[in-house]
Amino acid sequence: MQVYDTEHKIIEIVARVSKRQPGVIKPEHQLAADLGIDSPKALELLCDLEEKLQIELPEDAVTKVATVGDLLELVPQ
Repeated sequence: MQVYDTEHKIIEIVARVSKRQPGVIKPEHQLAADLGIDSPKALELLCDLEEKLQIELPEDAVTKVATVGDLLELVPQ
C-alpha cells in the first residue's frame, strides 16, 4: 500500500468517526479538542484503523495519539 493511500484511508476513518468531511481534516487537528473524538470514539477509531488497514496497533496507542498527525505517524506506511 502506498503512503498516500494509507494517509487517505486514515483521514477517511477519522472523518467518519468525527462526523466531518475528509477535506477539512488536517494533521494538526487535535482529536478531542478540534474533532470531538472522546475516549470511546478514540477506541472505535483505532479499532477501525486496525480492521480497515489490516494492522495491529499497540494496546497503549489510545494514550499516544493526540492529533491526526500522531495517527499518521503511528500507523505503518
